[in-house]
Amino acid sequence: MPKLAPLTKLILTAAVSVWALLIPTLTGQMALAAGQLLLLAFYRPTGKHWQAVSGLALFAALLAAIQYVFGSGLEFSLMSGLKMFVMSLVFVFMLATTRLQDLTAALVSQCRIPYEYAFMFTSALRFVPDFLEESQAVREAQACRGYVFRGNPLKRLMDYVAIVEPLVLRAVSRSETMAMSLELRGFGRKGRRQFTADVALSSPDYVAMIFMLVLTIGLAIV
Repeated sequence: MPKLAPLTKLILTAAVSVWALLIPTLTGQMALAAGQLLLLAFYRPTGKHWQAVSGLALFAALLAAIQYVFGSGLEFSLMSGLKMFVMSLVFVFMLATTRLQDLTAALVSQCRIPYEYAFMFTSALRFVPDFLEESQAVREAQACRGYVFRGNPLKRLMDYVAIVEPLVLRAVSRSETMAMSLELRGFGRKGRRQFTADVALSSPDYVAMIFMLVLTIGLAIV
């Protein structure tokens, strides 16, 4: 499988979101989801990334079920769940196949985004796998204390509220630690930054960009 540059994956992330909005059929949304899963499989991600995919699939199913219960049509509910799954899955692909240092270098050197904003964006992405691991740790701790996640999908969704409070507290603590660490290291000082990461575009990147452009134009016309 050709290695794609971080900039190409960023463009792919935006393109998939546009495709999800333009595709009007369930079959098309399922094909888009299958294509992303196949592309992800080519890069051989770790088990935690597949766990994230399964978690997204479960949440999409819950979203579709809730909309159907509250009066939406079956097709509309399934489309909403699939769109959410497709638009979130591409972020899992980008996180699973791209180093955040390379992503920061691409944003600064190729997209001309100020380093502070690029760092904030990649830091937010860095918290995603941490949140997944911490939510699993909180669930295991609550299970050891006798808290059981069972029942119908709506009840299980409400049970997740019990996880939110400890996750928020741990996120606040983590952000404070990061802020102190950045301040001690002189984050925000003026000066030109240099990156050693190789984020240059190659032939596969240009081919992928042309394909994305053609597909986007085709979906917009249809």
